[in-house]
Amino acid sequence: MNIFIDNKNGAPIYDQIYNQIKSSIINGELKENDPLPSIRNLAKDLRISVITTKRAYDELEREGFIYTQPAKGCFVAPKNTELLREENLKKIEELLTEVRQRAASCSLSTEDIIDMYRYLSEN
Repeated sequence: MNIFIDNKNGAPIYDQIYNQIKSSIINGELKENDPLPSIRNLAKDLRISVITTKRAYDELEREGFIYTQPAKGCFVAPKNTELLREENLKKIEELLTEVRQRAASCSLSTEDIIDMYRYLSEN
């Protein structure tokens, strides 16, 4: 698992870590019960504070993406299908909002968009 910190991004470092690990779990790159790097090792590798890494892991655990076993480390939690469904619905809503905005800039109607979707679904 590779995590990249972009200092120009503007997003907090813990949030970048959180989002990259979460994305890897949702996309299936990290599988159920896969171990995550230790908080200390990840902090050392990224040259950041242990507190920052811990905050990202705590958030992932709070949301059910990982679990911690004392003296063993953090692992990818079994997939919660409802949680994954909600995450995907959220992404779809964001994409549809973008489609709506782009369609408005091109003067496309809702029917035009639906026709485009039907066409793409057939192919």
